[in-house]
Amino acid sequence: NVVIVCSVENLDPMGVHTGDSITVAPAQTLSDKEYHALRDASIRIIRAVGVDAGGCNIQFAIHPQTGRVVVIEMNPRVSRSSALVSKATGVPIAKISARLAVGYTLDEIPNDITRTTPASFEPAIDYVVTKIPRFSFEKFPGVQSELSPQMKSVGEVMAIGATFQESFQKALRGLEIGLSGFYFPTEGTEPPEQGQILEKLLRPSSERVRWIYHALHAGITPIELNRLTGIDLWFLDNLHELVRIEHQLSENQEQPSPALIQLAKRKGFSDRQIAAILKRSESEIRQLRVNAGILPVYKAVDTCAGEFEAETPYFYSTYDGSENEVQPGETPNKKVIILGGGPNRIGQGIEFDYCCVHAAMTLQKLGYEAIMVNSNPETVSTDYDISNRLYFEPLTPEDVMNIIRQEKPLGIIAQLGGQTPLKLAQTLRKENLPILGTSTESIDLAEDRDKFGRILARLGLNAPQSGIARSEEEALAVAEKIGFPLIARPSYVLGGQAMRIFYGLESLKAYLTEVIHVEPDYPVLIERFLEEAMEVDVDAVSDGKDVYIGAVLEHIEHAGVHSGDSSCVWPTQTVPPHLYDEIVEATRRLALELGVKGLLNIQFAICNDTLYVLEVNPRASRTVPFTCKATGVPLISMAVEVMLGKALADIPIPKLPQGFVAVKTPVFPFIKFKESDPKLGPEMRSTGEVMGIDTSFPMAFAKALLAAGHTLPSQGRVFISVNDMDKPNALEVARMYAQLGFQLVATQGTAAFLNQHGIQTDSILKKHEGSPNVEEWIAESRIQLVINTPIGENALTDDSYIRKAAVLHNIPMVTTLSGAKAMAQAIASLKREEFRINSLQSILL
Repeated sequence: NVVIVCSVENLDPMGVHTGDSITVAPAQTLSDKEYHALRDASIRIIRAVGVDAGGCNIQFAIHPQTGRVVVIEMNPRVSRSSALVSKATGVPIAKISARLAVGYTLDEIPNDITRTTPASFEPAIDYVVTKIPRFSFEKFPGVQSELSPQMKSVGEVMAIGATFQESFQKALRGLEIGLSGFYFPTEGTEPPEQGQILEKLLRPSSERVRWIYHALHAGITPIELNRLTGIDLWFLDNLHELVRIEHQLSENQEQPSPALIQLAKRKGFSDRQIAAILKRSESEIRQLRVNAGILPVYKAVDTCAGEFEAETPYFYSTYDGSENEVQPGETPNKKVIILGGGPNRIGQGIEFDYCCVHAAMTLQKLGYEAIMVNSNPETVSTDYDISNRLYFEPLTPEDVMNIIRQEKPLGIIAQLGGQTPLKLAQTLRKENLPILGTSTESIDLAEDRDKFGRILARLGLNAPQSGIARSEEEALAVAEKIGFPLIARPSYVLGGQAMRIFYGLESLKAYLTEVIHVEPDYPVLIERFLEEAMEVDVDAVSDGKDVYIGAVLEHIEHAGVHSGDSSCVWPTQTVPPHLYDEIVEATRRLALELGVKGLLNIQFAICNDTLYVLEVNPRASRTVPFTCKATGVPLISMAVEVMLGKALADIPIPKLPQGFVAVKTPVFPFIKFKESDPKLGPEMRSTGEVMGIDTSFPMAFAKALLAAGHTLPSQGRVFISVNDMDKPNALEVARMYAQLGFQLVATQGTAAFLNQHGIQTDSILKKHEGSPNVEEWIAESRIQLVINTPIGENALTDDSYIRKAAVLHNIPMVTTLSGAKAMAQAIASLKREEFRINSLQSILL
């Protein structure tokens, strides 16, 4: 038997990677004849290739005028779209594939959703699913946002609606990039000229939806847009209708009829979007809508278009006016809503999903009903069997409050999904809705630098000298008072976005005028940058009276590298005992002072034997999953129990394991963004992480580096180029590589310095000095490792071509001396020790 689970159509034409394209399921523009031709072709291909058990993905291209069909690719395995299709249909492709692999047949596997039909019953869906990718081009300066056959997105959001228009608009607001739907107003600015619009539409980019909107507003017809973009006319006609409804709303600003509001809601318009068009407040529109009885209903994902009853509660909202399939009073148990993290992006990824999933498991174990709200098809939290009920909805105040109104939970967990639910919690608090755990007031104390500074002073804890600027003039005054180097942090950012280190006034002025906009509502924190400081992360749980320290994690890279981009190790390797005790005590005092009830993460710096507090986050952190895996202590479960009112003293805590070291190392997407300088700094750029475990730090780090895709050379040439500040510390690193048998090469200044100190080093030219030069040697694989430390005003750009060449030619590269030293230790351990493998269970249990 072969079952076609779903057809998925790319909105973008050929040439854009399917992972970067907006996709729609089921396919909308195929005729019945075309669909069955592709279905039959798929089955013939599967049988010809010999896929006897498991999932399979086949990509076709169809010429819209001639109907010519081309097979692009066949993957005899689960693919990137398998997770999306599984979530879109409720058919767990990987789970079924695993059963098929061990000998089951499709007719022997029950459908988890209906529990009455077998997996051989081909699914059908009576709704539309839209997936929109999430991009992070702002993290990679110099990279164009044009899309190509190489995938560049870092996450995606999925939405379900009765129509394409409804699901498309829900997906847009689910992206969490400030959109309220298919609406890009130009109030206060000149609308783009038609020539600019046409130019922008010629090449696909991450901004293509915005330019289609402006084109339709400018009177460019769907037929002309189809000619320019290759996007099917059916999609463009649907988007054109959304613009026409926007015009209707705008023309009826004074008194929009309930019928018009109802139409807009059925087409996926959000309250916020309608409010902006009608120039009213969102709360006004919500009240108007509720008074008119215009409320969403919730429909179940049932795999069979309503033919059979769904047993698994997996819902989406729609305004199509039909029956509500979530019955009130159906669930008598205590209910808790968990707010997920939305689409993955740099700074907020799968680590927060880990926290949400473990929260759901804990709630169920304690006898509560776990209700999950999320919009990310890549996550485990949006599996239908993780929670008691799953709402596949955007994480916006409107959508979440509709669910709260439907479910009436005893509480809402908002501190496990990253910044997304924390921002929502501020709105929910104003509605007097029950937020479990740490109060939003306590979170505000940690976020507000003025208030937080006073708390540190009261507790006698150190922080780098700092000041808050609400204008460009204030920023320059604060900088002169503090002195350089300094670090600037804009307000309300995620993953250190737009954070920079400055060594002089001119570069700070350029930053204030070209990169960020400082104003009273968007102040900038400017603080002294602690050079050569060691950073430490602490994950803890507090119940308001007691504090449990989950782990103290030592960063391998020195201060200046974002904590999400730095490797870290547990237990600490070089933190002096007296400072370790100081860290533990400072964590305890801060947790109690802030009134934390749940998780807490604190980042410290150690500089000149003095402890400084850098940042306090009274919520789940990026490092919590690593801490839980490394120590075997279920911090999430403990935090959930605390949020529900249990004391830490009453929660059994496993004993910490001994005798091994765990290292977390980030994974970077630089190979996808070749135009961007792959240096590390205060702005996070990693898209994932790996973990290595062994009995010693060097071998654990070696395993982590190998897992992250690094090649660790055992011989050959090491190229060293360091800035003047780093030269004294480079001596130890250079000696380590020389003792390992590597031949050292360096630019003239570094080579002369190393030779003066008795370390044999060959000199090589920089690119502008002639040939042969370092870039050519990297391209010819005559260099096996690059050590380059881009710290200082000029070093950030002077050697960028070296770092880009290393990425392009897959040559291992480190940009900090602490990282280079740790890598030398890792290489030494691989050369002298046997590679041991143990399961995590054998270590922790």
